[in-house]
Amino acid sequence: MSEMKSAFERAMERAESLGKASEEDLRKWKYIPDGERLAAKYLKDECDLVVEIGRYDDNVRQHVVEGAQGILVKNIDLPRNELAKRTNKKAMEAIKELKRDKVSVENVYTKLRRIFNHYEQEGEQQRRQAYEAVKKDVEAKMQQAIQQQLGVGAPMKINVETQPQFQQEWRRALAQLESQYLRLLGEYRQEILNVA
Repeated sequence: MSEMKSAFERAMERAESLGKASEEDLRKWKYIPDGERLAAKYLKDECDLVVEIGRYDDNVRQHVVEGAQGILVKNIDLPRNELAKRTNKKAMEAIKELKRDKVSVENVYTKLRRIFNHYEQEGEQQRRQAYEAVKKDVEAKMQQAIQQQLGVGAPMKINVETQPQFQQEWRRALAQLESQYLRLLGEYRQEILNVA
């Protein structure tokens, strides 16, 4: 009976075999969340990020910066509306302030701006065309279903844009259209994180 160990005992043995966390790991665990909180406050206009990060000691500042950059990069998104555009601008400015290699950051920003411009211009036209196509398709399907059920020959007036089926089809079409932009956006976010 003494040879059988509880799950807790086995877990404790595994934890002990991993060893204790290094001082560096402990600093990361403590200060990365500080950077994340500061970045969130900065994006809400509640603090000056560079000034706040400057208050940390040199030996932990890199972890605070790492946490802040992670949040800032996650907040760079497609320019779907004015708020997203302002957030992008604010996040990109702060990231550039925190990075040492400003030229490399600007090179990634050039690529980001290119997809943002494409999304707003050509992408807008694609979205409008897709919206009309989905609307026409759902309307035709609904007319056909009504005619089959009621046996009515004349088309009925239906506001398909308010129908759940239309909303679902439109969300699917929009997600498909945006997937190419989101894939590139993800790649560029990673590039930004990799810049020193």
